[in-house]
Amino acid sequence: MDFSRFLLFRLLLNCKPAANPLGYDCVYKVKALFPPGAALVVCVSRFFQRFVFVLSAAIFAALGLGFFLGEFGFFGVHAGQEDGAYRQMSVYRQVLSKVQTEYVTEPNIGDVTTGALHGLLESLDADSSYLTPTEYKIYKDRPSTGVAQVGITVSKRFGYATIVSVLPGSPADKEHLSDGDVIESIGEQSTRELSLAVIRLLLEGKPGTTVTVSVVRPRKADPDKLTLTRAISAQPSLAEQQYENSTILYLKPGALTLARVDEIAAKIKSAGKSRKVLLDLRDSAGGDEEQGLRLANFFVKQGTLAALEGQKFPRQTFAADATKFLTDAPLAVLINRGTYGPAELTAAAIEDAKRGDVVGERSFGEGSVQKTMELPDGAALLLTVAKYQTPGGKKIQDEAVVPTVVVGPAIDEEDEAPAAKNDETLNKALDLLKAKNS
Repeated sequence: MDFSRFLLFRLLLNCKPAANPLGYDCVYKVKALFPPGAALVVCVSRFFQRFVFVLSAAIFAALGLGFFLGEFGFFGVHAGQEDGAYRQMSVYRQVLSKVQTEYVTEPNIGDVTTGALHGLLESLDADSSYLTPTEYKIYKDRPSTGVAQVGITVSKRFGYATIVSVLPGSPADKEHLSDGDVIESIGEQSTRELSLAVIRLLLEGKPGTTVTVSVVRPRKADPDKLTLTRAISAQPSLAEQQYENSTILYLKPGALTLARVDEIAAKIKSAGKSRKVLLDLRDSAGGDEEQGLRLANFFVKQGTLAALEGQKFPRQTFAADATKFLTDAPLAVLINRGTYGPAELTAAAIEDAKRGDVVGERSFGEGSVQKTMELPDGAALLLTVAKYQTPGGKKIQDEAVVPTVVVGPAIDEEDEAPAAKNDETLNKALDLLKAKNS
């Protein structure tokens, strides 16, 4: 089943089960594919028959009018677009016909519509969400300061909440959660049935309050049920170390905030232009995109750092500013699957400029802009309207950043002390830098 066909079918029939603690209910969920020859067995009440008949008639009338006007050039509809629309409408007509003649009880159209809208938005990408009026009110009214967290950055992969990175010293870190772990449920709610915006709301709260999560870890058959106490955890300080008789400056920034990138600039300036730099962006998942590009500019003197583009979003190109350039000394950058957002922009700009080696694992893949669109009933859409591209034209959210030198995790280090870790990725980057002349 192609993507547009899947979206159409999900819009018609997908509804999420159970009660959502933030205020929406759905009465049932139907999952099915509709390839040629497949059967869909449902029944419908007379009320719903009339509803779908009127809806179907209106859509077909609009489509017919659009075809007529397009055929005579008023809207310039292309033949290929018409053919695609008619093919999808054929599937739509078949599904409606089965629902209209066979469904057993009268559904709650409001609940069905809410479920369909959730499914439609979430099928676009992890960051796009539909928020009901209740959810959107909570989203708007959430406090901007004093909010406690469990110490994880989450996104969605394969339909479920996935941990991108874990803040050192946080409640999640103390429970040995790590990037790649899947949060199957929060409380009694499956994260498959929650939008990313709602998942993030559920994980935060007042300091000292608790949240129960069910976590699926690699190589474990059964999920772990954990109770985490929310806390306000400070970001770790900038990690700095000297290697090879102080010829290599190692910096691990964590979140790429304005203050942190200022610290990095100060360290590079004080080290001198000949000092080799090892920039560790593993598990760097915070900050903002502007600072990620600014950090790349410290090492890239000219050329494009990134671009931002969407269907209705004016294209923006971010060029390196020679006045912000700091050093042309040999450089290596470390990334992993916890490298997310602003840090990915840094790594991609350095890699495409061939400014240094990028070592480690494929990054997470996050680089987009969302727009909040309020709806008349108090609901809202959080819709992705633009995506960041590498200088070479690759969309980071779709393709992530692939290192020039791939190095996987050496061993399962979950229970080892930091000093005992055999960091194969770090060692490989050091070897590459040692072989280069300043």
